Amino acid sequence: MEGYKREFIEFLESAGVLKFGDFTAKSGRKIPYFINAGMIKTGDDIAKLGEFYAKAYFEKLGAKKAVLYGPAYKGISLAVSAAVALSKKDLNVPFFFNRKEVKDHGEGGVFVGYVPTAGEEVVIIEDVITAGTAIRESMEILSHLEDVKVAATFIMVDRKEKGQTEKGAMQEIEEQFGFPVYSIVDVYDIIEYLEEDEKNAENVERIKNYLKVNGAKA
Repeated sequence: MEGYKREFIEFLESAGVLKFGDFTAKSGRKIPYFINAGMIKTGDDIAKLGEFYAKAYFEKLGAKKAVLYGPAYKGISLAVSAAVALSKKDLNVPFFFNRKEVKDHGEGGVFVGYVPTAGEEVVIIEDVITAGTAIRESMEILSHLEDVKVAATFIMVDRKEKGQTEKGAMQEIEEQFGFPVYSIVDVYDIIEYLEEDEKNAENVERIKNYLKVNGAKA
C-alpha cells in the first residue's frame, strides 16, 4: 500500500471519522463501517484533511482552476479546507456551497460564496459515495446554474458498492453525468490496512461479507 494511503486511513481512525459497527447509510443500506466527516472538529484535523484533498486534486487535475462546491452541510468545511490547502500550494480557487433552505431576504438565493458563471468548471468535494444518492442531489442543485460544467468529484473513500444497478456507484455517476469521481482511498485499501493487525479480523470479516452482497459486480 502506498504510504499516503496508510497515512490517510490512520488519520481517519485517529480523528474518529472511520468507525466500525452497525450503521445506516444515506442509501438506507445497513453498513459495517462508517465514514463521518462530521467528526472533524479541530483546526489541525480540518487542515490535514484539506491537504489530502489538495494532493488528490493536483494528482488528477494539475493546476486546473476550477470552482470548488461543498454540498451542505458536511461538504462545506471539506470544500473550504481543500481551497485553503490549494491556496498554500499557489493555486487560488474560489468555492461555494448551497443553503438547505432558500434565503428569502437580503441577497436571497440558494448559494453562498462564489457563484460560477457560464463556462466555468466546478469540482464537487464530498466525503463518501455509497449508492450515489448525494451526488445526484448535488447535480440537481447545480442544474440551476446556467452552462456550468462539473469537471470532477473528489471523495475520501470509494466504498466500491453497487449503485442503482450491479455496477459500481462511482461508475454509474461517471456514466450518467460524464465526469470522473476520484477517491483518496477505497474500501479495499481499508481492508488491507486492517489485515495488518489480527485484532481487526472481525471487522475485516464483516466488511468482506457485506461486499459479497453489496459490492459492485462490474
